[in-house]
Amino acid sequence: MLCNICPRRCGAERTETRGGGVCAMPAGIVAAKAMLHQWEEPVLSGTNGAGCVFFSGCNLGCVFCQNGKISHENFGKVLSPARLREIFFELIAQGAHCIDLVSPTHFTPWVLETLEDPLPVPVVWNSGGYERVETLKTLEGRVQIYLPDLKYALEKPARELSCAGDYFPVAAAAIDEMLRQVGPYRIGDDGLMKSGVIIRHLVLPGQLENTKAVIDYVSAHFPPHTVLFSLMSQYTPQLGASGALARRLNHAEYRAAVRYMTDCGITDGFCQELSSAKEEYTPIFDLQGV
Repeated sequence: MLCNICPRRCGAERTETRGGGVCAMPAGIVAAKAMLHQWEEPVLSGTNGAGCVFFSGCNLGCVFCQNGKISHENFGKVLSPARLREIFFELIAQGAHCIDLVSPTHFTPWVLETLEDPLPVPVVWNSGGYERVETLKTLEGRVQIYLPDLKYALEKPARELSCAGDYFPVAAAAIDEMLRQVGPYRIGDDGLMKSGVIIRHLVLPGQLENTKAVIDYVSAHFPPHTVLFSLMSQYTPQLGASGALARRLNHAEYRAAVRYMTDCGITDGFCQELSSAKEEYTPIFDLQGV
């Protein structure tokens, strides 16, 4: 296939045996781990955990990626759609409250095959937010919860840190399409999310102005009780990081971000304490479960 699944629309040739394009993935599905994950948002993890499937490759080039082994180094195992659906039910049998598809964008056509028949738990589309609206439309009715990042509202950090200067307009349009499909968020009596959109934003060291711009956009664009907003603090410096990215987020930066979020009137969401960031946020990718 000549791939135009994601906003890169690079037209790369992807075959069953050869990867191409920005994601460097072949045609088909490649995954690195399947597990119950306790460190998603509480409305997803609940008491048992979210049933996460971590896919390999990525259509972004984030220099700070915590999952670099699979996003940048292409580590993973080829799976058939039938095997992926089996994995879903194995996770559900272990008690998963949802099936959490982590970075599935560049595998959309093949993942869709696994979702032709409904699952007994919500399906979560957990992505970097850099999506084509046309591709998202193929997911309508198959995905109950969208969990996109909104990494940037400013062009400069998007270009320098993720090689995607057009990130904000692309992600903003994508999130609007996600909301159109699933509507305002719904949480059941059990405290678990049934449908809706959670927008995630990771506060980066030295990038408070970008965080404020993201918060400005979310607070102005989405009416109360429409989307949930998750302000994340668990930035971890990666090997070779330089400048502010070579250190962890400090308390003053994160407190300033939380205060700004509160001042802007965002109350539908989640914040963390810096001390709550744990190594478990980043799984060990060892092909377990796949």
